[in-house]
Amino acid sequence: MKLKKVDRGLVHVYTGDGKGKTTAALGLALRAISYKKKVLMVQFIKGPWRSGELDVVDKLKPYLKIIALGEGFVKILGDNKSFATHRNAAQKALAYASRAILNRKFDMVILDEINVAIQERLVTVDQLVKIIKHKPSKIELILTGRGAPSKIVKLADYVSDIKAVKHPFQQGILARPSIDY
Repeated sequence: MKLKKVDRGLVHVYTGDGKGKTTAALGLALRAISYKKKVLMVQFIKGPWRSGELDVVDKLKPYLKIIALGEGFVKILGDNKSFATHRNAAQKALAYASRAILNRKFDMVILDEINVAIQERLVTVDQLVKIIKHKPSKIELILTGRGAPSKIVKLADYVSDIKAVKHPFQQGILARPSIDY
């Protein structure tokens, strides 16, 4: 195989049932920021509550922007919002992300928990395929969340399936600030 340099953005997928998909995407974002690249993270599920990654944004301006447009977890952890509320929020997030990608203001765009939004039928696979196929060539696109659809996996350039071997939740330990969110 002959290796070649590419001058275009690729598509990454971080999926699987293990912890660390968003964390991996943020690690990639930090690397990009060290090269003075501008990064946008649009969060599809995370919503009204404060998450640790949001607190670091002020320190990394103007290179990092994180916008949480979700309404929280769907059908778990005491969720009492309607499906329509979650779906409307996800559709707004997708429209926001699509505009940002087409505007080319960012070098890297992370669609955090987009795979879960697809699983929950808040957005469709075809909507995401359209974004992937029409993204400007220079933009690096990162997609996170368990259960990445096979259609997305086939389109991606990088796919990491993060496997859960052991997790404190299995012992009844709730998520902890600074480690899990």
